[in-house]
Amino acid sequence: MRGAFLAVLLLVGVANAQENLVAANAVPAATNATPIALTDLPDAPSTPKFWSMENKVNFSLFAAELTADAITTQRGLNHGMREANPLARPFVSRGAGGEAAASVLGLGLGVGTAYLLHRTHHHKAERIAVRVMLAAEGAAVAQNIAVLW
Repeated sequence: MRGAFLAVLLLVGVANAQENLVAANAVPAATNATPIALTDLPDAPSTPKFWSMENKVNFSLFAAELTADAITTQRGLNHGMREANPLARPFVSRGAGGEAAASVLGLGLGVGTAYLLHRTHHHKAERIAVRVMLAAEGAAVAQNIAVLW
């Protein structure tokens, strides 16, 4: 009984909404205006842009962290330490040029991962991934600074 009552209320509400929509689109006979078709609806909101202000700031911070990591890594290598990352070790052992190449590859990998998530409409995962990259790189820089000083 309760379900039937709710169904009737729902149908009455829908009928009332349709009546209001038709009345809003009706054109008085005295005017020369054309009626608004029901298909003339505004466009749906678009997906967010990849290069939003948030991403610009995040990737600028990421580039700054990569730069700080490169500087502290080279300073550590000059003091007899070695690179802990086995993937970056072949690059950073070749001096500043190799360190720059490793940093550019890291930045490209970070931006590429975020862009792939953006293009596949995983916007929440994109934001999480960028923040995880920022936190991990920040931790690496902090660890380098703690070991050096």
